[in-house]
Amino acid sequence: MPVFLWKARTRQGIIKKGEIEASNDQAVMSQLRAQMLMPVSVKAKPKDISEYLPFLKPGINVKDLVIFTRQFATMIDAGLPLVQCLEILGEQNDNPTFKGVIREVKSDVEQGSTFADALRKHRKPFDELYVNLVQAGEIGGILDTILNRLSAYLEKADKLARKVKGAMVYPATVLVVAIIVVVLMLVKIIPVFEKMFADFGGTLPAPTQVVIDISHWLQEWLVFFIGGIILISVAYGQARLRFPKFRRFTDGLYLKSPVFGSLLRKVAVARFSRTLGTMIASGVPILDGLDIVARTAGNMVIEEALYDVKAAISEGKTIAEPLMESGVFPGMVVHMIAVGEETGAMEQMLSKIADFYDDEVDAAVDALTAMLEPAMMVFLGGTVGGLLVAMYLPIFKIAETIG
Repeated sequence: MPVFLWKARTRQGIIKKGEIEASNDQAVMSQLRAQMLMPVSVKAKPKDISEYLPFLKPGINVKDLVIFTRQFATMIDAGLPLVQCLEILGEQNDNPTFKGVIREVKSDVEQGSTFADALRKHRKPFDELYVNLVQAGEIGGILDTILNRLSAYLEKADKLARKVKGAMVYPATVLVVAIIVVVLMLVKIIPVFEKMFADFGGTLPAPTQVVIDISHWLQEWLVFFIGGIILISVAYGQARLRFPKFRRFTDGLYLKSPVFGSLLRKVAVARFSRTLGTMIASGVPILDGLDIVARTAGNMVIEEALYDVKAAISEGKTIAEPLMESGVFPGMVVHMIAVGEETGAMEQMLSKIADFYDDEVDAAVDALTAMLEPAMMVFLGGTVGGLLVAMYLPIFKIAETIG
């Protein structure tokens, strides 16, 4: 539906401006008059360049979604109608992409669709977890409570993801810088030294000769080397997308890796506990909750383990038994869940597990950073320093000869 920019005068003579969705300008004027406003001008809103170039459209990040969810919960709690909440949130949103999504959701609700069904059409900002919780809130008449839980969940999940990404950024940055510095030295600086040594004549020390040979090889094969890295990266990504067995194998290797495996396992446990606990607290059946948690696990080994748990529960078993048999989840987690099942306090127990593993992830990230910082510095200093020493060895030899 097109959007119109309007300017109107109140009974007191005050000029107001805004934008509204309508089929044509006459419909806009009718809506303004119904609000006791005298239309001054109505014109179609010009299309933004991002509508013609979709790749220029800004994305919808977690912060945008959290703000929308929290404000929505406040308005619903205050008793505002659903359509009016969506209209207000759509008008005040600064992100044009999110604004368009909210308008489409509002239009679907006005046409008789439920809020959850309207959200389900937009999987990019509103994932399956979000939609199912909203649906549970609509059915139970506790939409404001569900939205508050959702905003808290999204904030904690985003905080956890940022911690892990932050731990990976530093070593990755140092590694990339080290590779660039070494390549530049081998391609640009070493040839200058080689020419100087050739003018002096004589036999070069073994380390210097090795570095010069590497420089020759890299100058000749640099383009193919970079192309090979890109080709391997693309092939790896495609293999993970197209071959489930390969993805499962690599996901298993990630969980067993000596440095990052423990951290990834703790992140997976924290995400599982937080997500399932939020869904159970919101009234989502445990089988549906496990199905959604499995699909959002992010690791195929954990995903298959959760599907096995779901199948076992549907056969009458407790949740703790198949979790223990999977071998993916730590024994402490399984025992705490078993206690939660016996006492009927599953959601509280899952929340405690999630909080505990959030702290564990914090400690693991700090320990990983403390370990990687000196290791990367030694690697960078050793590589660059080794190249410099290899280049200066002939100079020391020449100085001794002259002496």
